[in-house]
Amino acid sequence: MTQTARINAFLQLGREQNASDIHLAVGMPPVLRMHGEIHPVRYRELSADECASLIFEILGDEQRADFEAGNDLDFSYSPAEGERYRFNVFRKLGGIAAVVRIVPKAVSTLDDLGLPPVVKKLAHAHQGMLLVTGATGTGKSTTLGAIIDYLNTTRKLNIITLEDPVEFMHRSKMSLVVQREVGSSVGSFAEGLRAALREDPDVILVGELRDAETIAMAMMAAETGHLVLGTLHTTSAAKTLDRIVDSLPAEQKAQGLMFLSQNLRGVISQVLVKKPDGRGRKAIVEVMVSTPAISNLLLTGKQFQIPAVMQTGKANGMCLLDQALLDAVQAKEVDPDDAYLHANDKKLFQRFVTDKRLIPQVALVR
Repeated sequence: MTQTARINAFLQLGREQNASDIHLAVGMPPVLRMHGEIHPVRYRELSADECASLIFEILGDEQRADFEAGNDLDFSYSPAEGERYRFNVFRKLGGIAAVVRIVPKAVSTLDDLGLPPVVKKLAHAHQGMLLVTGATGTGKSTTLGAIIDYLNTTRKLNIITLEDPVEFMHRSKMSLVVQREVGSSVGSFAEGLRAALREDPDVILVGELRDAETIAMAMMAAETGHLVLGTLHTTSAAKTLDRIVDSLPAEQKAQGLMFLSQNLRGVISQVLVKKPDGRGRKAIVEVMVSTPAISNLLLTGKQFQIPAVMQTGKANGMCLLDQALLDAVQAKEVDPDDAYLHANDKKLFQRFVTDKRLIPQVALVR
């Protein structure tokens, strides 16, 4: 049935056009996201019946019953060998809708992504927590997939991944890679973490640290001798640390800061910025490496001073987002206008902007 599902034609079109996502919604033709922007496909507007039919055709009985019970669905779909798509199916005004992430056929390497050398150094940690953060759609899963591939290629480890759903398929190389999917293999991230601790892991990847219980379990795993990789929807290293501490009950916040000071290995916060020719985007990363100075700030509750330490921590591989953006603009690796939009201190980038309409005009007060 899945080989001839009508939705496959749209999935194939999206892949051929190098889209990152496909949107299906009532009252619109299918929409592709390409290089960060959405583009409608030349097709008729989808009716409620047609949209539901396209999506229901690939659902199993259990998935359909779950959706009809009022739940959103997250699942992966493989219509052909080597092709994977991540679906999120939900209801909106007017009917059913879906967003489909197109998973590249090959796992990108850290070198392919052009990430700084310090990422490999952080991946070699034997214990602790390494976080990859950023807004939705900034390539966190791609970076984590590249880190797993790097470990799988260079070290003899037992790597357990917990994902919702599984995106990149990893074939065991030097390491043993065991991939588990929340929903089908295990009930939740927290439940999967509990089980993983009994499965002789060296590395545990947690697809998303989405709630206090999962964060607490991940911290315990990192504290007991494992390397834990995870993601958070935060946009800087400092905000990431605040999010972790804020997720803990008041009586555990001091303990959380102690954990971070001793067990956090680093935070990689990323954005995707258009390349100069507009064909594709490049990951630009802010990197925080846990050093004695960073640990001391965490112990004393002075996280607000971390950006200042990062600014002077280049020798340790640290880099603030604005500096990484500036380096990429000067190397002509990214579009300066898009870099300006992503920057925190926009004054640094004004001289590179080509579309002066982006720069706010300040009216002179006489």
